[in-house]
Amino acid sequence: MILTVTLNTALDITYRTAALTPHATNRVAEVTERPGGKGINVARVLAALGHESVVTGFVGGRTGDALRELLAAEGPGARAAHAAVSDAPATDAPVTDALVPIAGTTRRTIAVVDETTGDTTQLNEPGPTVTPAEWAAFLTSYEELAARADAVALCGSLPPGIHVGAYAELVRLARAAGRPVLLDTSGEPLSRGIAARPDLVKPNADELAQLTGSREPLRATRDARRRGGRSVVASLGAAGLLAATPDGSWLAAPPMAVRGNPTGAGDSAVAGLLSGLVERLPWPERLARAVALSAATVLAPAAGEFDREAYANLLPRVAVTEQSSQPEQESHAPRQHR
Repeated sequence: MILTVTLNTALDITYRTAALTPHATNRVAEVTERPGGKGINVARVLAALGHESVVTGFVGGRTGDALRELLAAEGPGARAAHAAVSDAPATDAPVTDALVPIAGTTRRTIAVVDETTGDTTQLNEPGPTVTPAEWAAFLTSYEELAARADAVALCGSLPPGIHVGAYAELVRLARAAGRPVLLDTSGEPLSRGIAARPDLVKPNADELAQLTGSREPLRATRDARRRGGRSVVASLGAAGLLAATPDGSWLAAPPMAVRGNPTGAGDSAVAGLLSGLVERLPWPERLARAVALSAATVLAPAAGEFDREAYANLLPRVAVTEQSSQPEQESHAPRQHR
């Protein structure tokens, strides 16, 4: 079982329009509602890959009730029926709801997709305020769940009321239970959390630059390792993923640029990395899976989904290139793994 933590859950609402025109009335052609928040998206992709997952975090109010109802309705059969399925049979596993109820109301996120350009405009509401008593109840549940997990993922922003070192606290608790832990957040929670020495950190390029002060990706990923991350995998957008690990450094690049809705693409990459960790895959295979899942998610209609046929086609075509072992060494011919 893989445990995913989403402290700031959301009901994800996707609007699709023929063309989005600012300062004008826009007609919506299609509306999709999904349980959301980064960790829930990760869990949904893990389930599609055949890994049992448990989601925890906070949920409350009518929006929270709707989120839980939708999550309960997303059984393996429902996911298989709504996915683009390849010739291989679906291997969906359960997603278990272990969300902790709070008095506040779960937020909504709105993605407006312009079908003409393929661009997406994102509107994110603030999360509900979490009280000290609600945080204490969550910690009790989290410790019990982490002790049974094969791996733990800590994902997304912190809702109001949660102290900025919350992820550092959760990293330490997972490590005390002997469980590998992945951290995917930003800003000060990332800075504090990485100092607690998570096993894997997955920032995007902007988050990595904010953390390290460097815009040079390889230097920045290695700097992030020195700050506490055992392994650091940076999302470089269309360029793919750059990993700095104890076993080496690699750049994994998709075979082509894809256009669509990028919401959730990073979460699918996290699912690929986590599933590869649990399956003990070599780093090049983990990275190829993460890149292919990320690209296939851009082609899917909503966050937390991926186009399975596209994933199957992309996976063997992802190029994973080994980087020089030390930044100060002279460059050498890269070694191609795929």
